[in-house]
Amino acid sequence: MPDNAPQQQLLHLVFGGELTDLEHNTFKDLEKVDIVGLFPNYATAYVAWKAKAQQTVDNAHMRYFIVHLHRLLDPAQDTKPGR
Repeated sequence: MPDNAPQQQLLHLVFGGELTDLEHNTFKDLEKVDIVGLFPNYATAYVAWKAKAQQTVDNAHMRYFIVHLHRLLDPAQDTKPGR
């Protein structure tokens, strides 16, 4: 495979917001959900997730998530375990 071949795009969505309580993933206000962005792979999504999580560390009700969109778009796609 040539070095300049494009990498496989595995879309990931990073988003978060304030939850109603610590036991459920129910957002307090859907209009205030923070859509951080779409990322072409898990590694870049993780960097964005970590940065946002660290910015909101003082608020225990704030949570950020990484959604593996590539799995929703193509459930039969073979991916590495843990990604």
